[in-house]
Amino acid sequence: MKKSIITLACALLAAITVGAQNADKAKAVLDKTAALVGNKGGASAHFTMTGNKAGTIAGDIAIKGNKFKATTADGTFWYNGNTQWAYVKSTDEVNISTPNEGQQAQMNPYSFINLYKNGYDLSMTTAKGNHEIHLKAKDAKRKIKEVFITVNSKTNLPSKVRMLQGGKWSTISISNFKKANLSDAMFTFNPKDYPDAEIVDLR
Repeated sequence: MKKSIITLACALLAAITVGAQNADKAKAVLDKTAALVGNKGGASAHFTMTGNKAGTIAGDIAIKGNKFKATTADGTFWYNGNTQWAYVKSTDEVNISTPNEGQQAQMNPYSFINLYKNGYDLSMTTAKGNHEIHLKAKDAKRKIKEVFITVNSKTNLPSKVRMLQGGKWSTISISNFKKANLSDAMFTFNPKDYPDAEIVDLR
């Protein structure tokens, strides 16, 4: 009996050790990805989002730190690290809000570069030249419960992000990533550019 208990304990210890090593490898991959995406001057990319209430949304995004500007056929979104402005073409209206973690992620496919560092358990599998990293929230109250990030094993750039929030999955495909040198001003809405737009403050 004692031998069986010792064997079981050793097996559990080995499993925990392997799991910890896998989590460390997953974090190391995301650290490299975050360093690339978080280029000091900023970066740009094309994205396509599916699985949300609006159907499929495609557009271009510029990022710098936790700031972003996303442009789609339906409108433009600016986020300066605190405040978000959403311009809707069909209504010529600008909605101002202070988005939470989940709302930021809905428009910024690169939000995971800060997300993975706190409050998530990490694991990783590798196949066909890609790492697939799984983030699972430790706290059930987190807006984003799970995230799967597909990262090219050679370039360390992400190509797909799948996330679960509100009981629904959404997928963001990312392409044409380019480093850039972007001005901080581009992440703040300028009312002079939309003189006829109605401003709706939702804060």
